[in-house]
Amino acid sequence: MAVEPIMEEMAGVCVDSNGSAIGMPQLCVDWMPNQIVWLLITLLVIFFILSRIALPRIASVLAERQGTITNDLSAAEELKRQARDAEAAYEKALADARAEAQAIAQKTRDDIKAQLDAAIAEADARIADKTAESERALAEIRASSLENVEIVARDTAEAIVAALGQSADQAMISDAVANRMKG
Repeated sequence: MAVEPIMEEMAGVCVDSNGSAIGMPQLCVDWMPNQIVWLLITLLVIFFILSRIALPRIASVLAERQGTITNDLSAAEELKRQARDAEAAYEKALADARAEAQAIAQKTRDDIKAQLDAAIAEADARIADKTAESERALAEIRASSLENVEIVARDTAEAIVAALGQSADQAMISDAVANRMKG
């Protein structure tokens, strides 16, 4: 068994006579250089795998995510600006519509006032015509009533004189009625 002395010699103090480890093999000082070499090899392999494969993929995902975020933010700013512009246009259109409605209402009020003024002027003219016509009719009635009063007064005076048993001529009765009507 020539192999056993080599194992014992290689194992050093970290292995007992049965070939099993004494304590934790990671803490055996005799095996530390070997563990450090394998640790460095493993770390280098992990570093190369991470730097050549995993980290570029992660970096591309992060860059893509950052680009998406930047694009979304710029799109949001653009939409926000468009919303402000649309709101301003809406407010302007609303103000214009209100002003136009006010103008239409004012024009309608002015038209109605003009029509009302024309109707009032026409009614005033008709009333003035009717008043003038009524005054002429009243003047004619007054004139004819004075004539009728004079005729009735002459007839009454003639009847009174005849009732008293006297006779009077027409000229005298007319003069007496005319003098009495003058006052």
